[in-house]
Amino acid sequence: MPALKVDNLAKTFPLKKPLFGAAPPGVRAVRPMSFQVETGETLGVVGESGCGKSTLARMLVGLLEPTQGTIEIEGRALDNADPAAFGKLIQYVFQDPLSSLNPRKTIRQVMEAPLKRLYHMPKPERDVRIAEIFASVNLREAFLDRYPHEFSGGQAQRIGIARALAANPRIIILDEPVSALDVSVQAQVLNLLADLKRDFGLTYLFITHDLAVVEAVSDRIIVLYFGAVVEIGRAESIFANPRHPYTKLLADSAPVVGRPLTAPEQKDTELPDPLNPPPGCAFAGRCPRATDICRREEPALTPMGDDQLAACHHPLET
Repeated sequence: MPALKVDNLAKTFPLKKPLFGAAPPGVRAVRPMSFQVETGETLGVVGESGCGKSTLARMLVGLLEPTQGTIEIEGRALDNADPAAFGKLIQYVFQDPLSSLNPRKTIRQVMEAPLKRLYHMPKPERDVRIAEIFASVNLREAFLDRYPHEFSGGQAQRIGIARALAANPRIIILDEPVSALDVSVQAQVLNLLADLKRDFGLTYLFITHDLAVVEAVSDRIIVLYFGAVVEIGRAESIFANPRHPYTKLLADSAPVVGRPLTAPEQKDTELPDPLNPPPGCAFAGRCPRATDICRREEPALTPMGDDQLAACHHPLET
């Protein structure tokens, strides 16, 4: 049984109705997508800004209500009407560690919130639990009576991870967890996440735009473009042997030591207009392999061998 199963999940944000005329159709931030994450797996989610990564993450943890589709955790369908059910099974680590912590509350108060609201835990048990969690993320108990502004970015991110662990979840959504940190601190946080995954039996969804990081920490990777899944595959092969031209564009755009920085050749560099999406494949306007069928028909995810799927009418050769 998968830890997380998403079936036909989509999100459309409605637009304000004009004074005269019909209401516009809205912005499709996430187009219908289905995937699953196995227990103990790290699934990477990559794509450029505006592709729907954070909207997807917020639906998975109940911060946004899906327009359609279902979310199942360990075989149980979750309902947004019961936030406690979400909180006990899936938690979120935010991109900006400092802004995600309430500046008016001490770290002890921040840590106590999930234990009080989800588990109604009395104070002696809360103190023991918080001490255990702080030890697991290599923080001193003396920090508990301080305020968020007294910490560095790396320490604040450890506190954010500790807050997520306090709910004792099965799955943690990591939304750009190291992008705001220095490179040396990034390595420390990534090693910590690997240790926590092993010690607590966690399952991760790791959202990032850093291809080197996601390739190093993920078992499988999902590539999003314009709110849709365009490729899914094993981490060790998806960038070494991409089948979708957009995946190859991402791989070629990533900086590599010793390789000159050159912009990949493409027809256009902008995402399509979300208020006026093009017919067919959304990537056709930027794709050098696009033909008439790409501009007419939206491609479906198709198996490409070796547990790899791509939504492309003209996939790249192996």
